[in-house]
Amino acid sequence: QVRLVESGGGLVQAGGSLRLSCAVSGRTVSNDRMGWFRQATGKEREFIATINWNGESTYYADSVKGRFTISRDNAKNTVYLQMNSLKPEDTAVYYCATTGRWGTWTAERSYEYWGQGTQVTVSS
Repeated sequence: QVRLVESGGGLVQAGGSLRLSCAVSGRTVSNDRMGWFRQATGKEREFIATINWNGESTYYADSVKGRFTISRDNAKNTVYLQMNSLKPEDTAVYYCATTGRWGTWTAERSYEYWGQGTQVTVSS
């Protein structure tokens, strides 16, 4: 059974930083594309960032570009999201996802496996 577990969420003041981790078990992700999405209350889940299998290619939503950094450690089967200069509008539940399939990397439908999410709250 494939399981993704996010951690590192919490409450932070605007301008602060958090680092999210997503540990995967039941599947070796070294050949997978991995991504982060988020869902704010009352809104649809949205794409945040994606990274290819070896970490050499990344892509970000405009809303987080320059503030967030996605990275991965295949030896640990883990993907990370470093979030700096956080804003109140970054408040959401953050989800990681992984896939071995080819697809549109900004689309939810392209990812096969999902975590349960971790709450990030940014106070003003």
